[in-house]
Amino acid sequence: MFRRVLSVLAAALLSMTTIAAVARAEINDAALLAARPAKLLSEYGLFSDYANQMPAEGVVPYALITPLFTDYAHKFRFVYVPKGEHATYDAKEVMNFPVGSVLVKTFAYPADFRAPEKDIRIIETRLLIRQEKGWNAWAYVYDEELKDAVLKVAGKTLPVEWTDEAGNARSTNYVVPNKNQCKGCHTYNKEFSPIGPKARNLNMDYKYPAGSENQLAHWSRVGVLEGAPAPADAPRVPDFLDASAPVDARARAYLDVNCAHCHRLEGPASTSGLFLTWDEANKTQWGYKKRPVAAGRGSGGLDYDIMPGKPDQSILVYRLQSLDPGVMMPEVGRTMVHEEGIALLKEWIASIE
Repeated sequence: MFRRVLSVLAAALLSMTTIAAVARAEINDAALLAARPAKLLSEYGLFSDYANQMPAEGVVPYALITPLFTDYAHKFRFVYVPKGEHATYDAKEVMNFPVGSVLVKTFAYPADFRAPEKDIRIIETRLLIRQEKGWNAWAYVYDEELKDAVLKVAGKTLPVEWTDEAGNARSTNYVVPNKNQCKGCHTYNKEFSPIGPKARNLNMDYKYPAGSENQLAHWSRVGVLEGAPAPADAPRVPDFLDASAPVDARARAYLDVNCAHCHRLEGPASTSGLFLTWDEANKTQWGYKKRPVAAGRGSGGLDYDIMPGKPDQSILVYRLQSLDPGVMMPEVGRTMVHEEGIALLKEWIASIE
């Protein structure tokens, strides 16, 4: 079974390089604010070591409790806020990041998921940069030596192979998105916006090189964030794989991060009437016996988004387990079915009365 090992893996990579390496990298704030993106990732100065994903001083690693699924890729996340600036806390939405901030996400595949700290193939790093006119997104694909990464505005497709945690050989054609594809998901109130770094998905311990600490507390302590309450007073979603948590909460957390950036009142799929945010209380709006707004082959001939007690008669499951470009959801960001996610949603729907 697929298991997330992101903070442990990131900590292992961080420990492979020295503190001296950190000091050699300097953030290029001017490049981050420039209208045109840098051709090479190195021009921003965000990393001191690409092969080991060693961030520059002031760039803070983080992880999400329940992450977005992207063809089983492992992800290394980092945040940078300019010196003297702070993101402000938001209890419900993404933190309010100041101009010059960057959210960094690197996608990688260990050769064998049973040994995730070894033989890691790093594919790309995506940047979300908060500029004067709003957020901008750029994708950088690494060279074979992992000495740098090159801007790919038009995207790219790369074959990837790995062994999963059950020992099975897996492969896919990994898709680096183009500029317009990024906008398809990263939209909130018609403006480009990040998805992941919300309080409820950050409120957990992370294994930093100096030791474990709650991420909200750490961000506050190092000056990345201001206005955050004590972690015990902040919202928190469960890990979708945590079998000790209620299945309803796990399923809602999964839908919140994988689907709700579009399926919400303020999102691109608002006309569907299907709202999958964590705090949506209206049963019909999160799918319970809800008929689709526009019937068609996307519904698979089924009547309801969620048919209580019958996952295989639910449009939600039908679309999430499809690979047909005219049916599948999400529409971009995956070429594979997330087996663990589908299993959870089926268990959840089967439990609904």
